[in-house]
Amino acid sequence: MEQYIIKGGQPLKGEVSIGGAKNAALGILAAAIMTDETVTIENVPDVRDVRVMLQAIEGIGAKVKYVYNNTVQINGKSISDVRVDGEYVKRIRASYYLIGALLGKYKKAEVALPGGCNIGTRPIDQHKKGFEALGADVRIEYGMIKASASRLKGRHIYLDVVSVGATINIMMAAAMAEGKTIIENAAKEPHIVDVSNFLNAMGANIKGAGTDVIRITGVPRLHGTTYSIIPDQIEAGTFMFAAAATGGDVMIKDVIPKHLEALTAKLVEIGCDVEEFDDAVRVIGKKNLKSTNIKTLPYPGFPTDMQPQMAVVLATARGTSVITESIFENRFKYVDELVRMGGNIKVEGNVAIIDGVERLTGASVCAPDLRAGAALVIAGLVADGYTQIEDIYYIQRGYEAFDKKLQSLGARIETVDSDKEIQKFKMQVC
Repeated sequence: MEQYIIKGGQPLKGEVSIGGAKNAALGILAAAIMTDETVTIENVPDVRDVRVMLQAIEGIGAKVKYVYNNTVQINGKSISDVRVDGEYVKRIRASYYLIGALLGKYKKAEVALPGGCNIGTRPIDQHKKGFEALGADVRIEYGMIKASASRLKGRHIYLDVVSVGATINIMMAAAMAEGKTIIENAAKEPHIVDVSNFLNAMGANIKGAGTDVIRITGVPRLHGTTYSIIPDQIEAGTFMFAAAATGGDVMIKDVIPKHLEALTAKLVEIGCDVEEFDDAVRVIGKKNLKSTNIKTLPYPGFPTDMQPQMAVVLATARGTSVITESIFENRFKYVDELVRMGGNIKVEGNVAIIDGVERLTGASVCAPDLRAGAALVIAGLVADGYTQIEDIYYIQRGYEAFDKKLQSLGARIETVDSDKEIQKFKMQVC
């Protein structure tokens, strides 16, 4: 089983380029099957979740072709089945985007209930509510979500809670419904804007993405296009926090600084220097970082996907920090692993209280989910000694060439799958 071995204590320095946004890519790849013409998608991240989504799309008959690195062509004309099943589909939460895409195009969809990281309940009730408002019959039977309609008709839909997944799913289905749809209390994340822009590039009529009210006028058909996915704000944020935690100096390139403002503000608040450029940010970590309080919120608030990484930064900051998790109830599963590395953290309900310590120490730990796994990598980079991280397939779900990018910044990290390789690494870096 592959794992990371890390020798900590090396400040990260240099430049790193950020890939396409995983969360945008998953929605865009699903939407690409809504036309019978060829769609070319650029800046597609080469991560496990994306590969599984492409597998699922191929599984129902669509043609998928890698043109060159990070560029994919999809043609949905040959789709022969609206049933998306199989163990691979259940591994990713975003497989449910195929419901909105297939329902919009074919007025019928059957998709296996999805999986992904176990960070808390992520119900599909808002998705169901939206599809039913558009005129679909939606049932959950035998582990499948089944949706069908003789026709879809635009409606006024108010989401009871802000949901990124439901916003994207309803937006896709409504893009090919008859008449006008209004989604109120819509999520505003950058990848929602990206999916909307992609659908519009295919001929959809969607306005207001990025605000809490999205207006959609349905169209009878969509056409092919060429589109480039936005940079991944969470990958960018992870490298920003890694630079801060290790006392490094890193230029993070190919980003949209506007999408990173909540992260930048907190880094400045705790004592880092952050410089913004047109498509890059530079983070300079400092000694004796200060404590702070954080509450995760929907965009443009502090993202829940950056909460574990921030906890690692604060683990060695001076004073007591408080993190309140308001999105997912199981997001603190990494805390036990961080305590194993010398962190002083107590969890009470949805609140983590972090008393900064002088140093973390290397240990053998397991990645409990995608973002927590990335956080433990940062902890390993900070810690004295060696850290071994198991279950790194979680991390590979959302980070492309994570170890290679860190190595380019001077990190001493290697992917290994045997004791012999671990010993070889230790001999090389000692």
